[in-house]
Amino acid sequence: MEIEHLIESIATKNAIHGKKLQKNFSYLREEEHYINDYNVFIDKYKDILENNSLTFDDSINYYLKMIGDFNEEMLDFIRTGKYRNTSFDAVNKAMYNNPEVMVSHMHGLLLSQFLWKHHYDVYQYFKNEIQKYLPVQSYLEIGAGHGLYFEAAMEKIGDDCTFEALDISETSLELTKSLIKSDKVIYHLKNVFDYTDEDEKKDFITMGEVLEHVEDPLALLTKIKSLIKPDGTIFITTPTNAPSIDHIYLFNNVQEIRDLINEAGLEIVDERYFVSEDVDLEKAEKRKIATMYASFLKIKNN
Repeated sequence: MEIEHLIESIATKNAIHGKKLQKNFSYLREEEHYINDYNVFIDKYKDILENNSLTFDDSINYYLKMIGDFNEEMLDFIRTGKYRNTSFDAVNKAMYNNPEVMVSHMHGLLLSQFLWKHHYDVYQYFKNEIQKYLPVQSYLEIGAGHGLYFEAAMEKIGDDCTFEALDISETSLELTKSLIKSDKVIYHLKNVFDYTDEDEKKDFITMGEVLEHVEDPLALLTKIKSLIKPDGTIFITTPTNAPSIDHIYLFNNVQEIRDLINEAGLEIVDERYFVSEDVDLEKAEKRKIATMYASFLKIKNN
């Protein structure tokens, strides 16, 4: 399905959101690799859908369900200034351990990587910058999700590496497996706090959009620090002001994330932020507009 057709199909079901996607597309199509990246992805995604007896129409409905959920959460967030969910156990039971809910949500998120300009820009940032931290002989991704970042990491790092993917959701791991299609990957269905590797710390750890899913993000960053080699690299992303059915911890601004990183004993090597609307960061934070933060981290040298 060509990207123009995908957007048109979404617009027929949700005209207002379709207009926003058209605006995003007018920006994205000017990026050098966007159309090729989308076409490569969609060829693989077509096989994933067929293998799971799904259609593009199913996927579009999943995506629009996610948009509806986001809008509902946003209305509550505007009213209260807080995320609705505060308990990891409650979200785990209602979502991560609920295959029907997770299948819908993960397919929606997967499409958003190519429909939302800030999601695509973060993806490009990761693909372009990870090359600066090679070679990597041991790679771990925490919260592998839909597998798109994992796939990019494998392409950039090459074969001389041990690859591990960890997620609390079996649905997410199955989606990652269906995208990766490699017998080189070691998969862990578990909570990251239950993960240990006594034999080898990692050269590189990726943790995309996980900090906002836990009650204590400092404890999570501290755990990640314990898994990385002294000279290893960590890549994280997390949003500010982004209410979602599975988001627990609210970052009000980018500086709160920087402060957390510093408190965990990590330092920022490189960072970017990507605002979801066409405003600068100051206005986004004042208006509580979702912003995606991304950075490459190292352990602090004391």
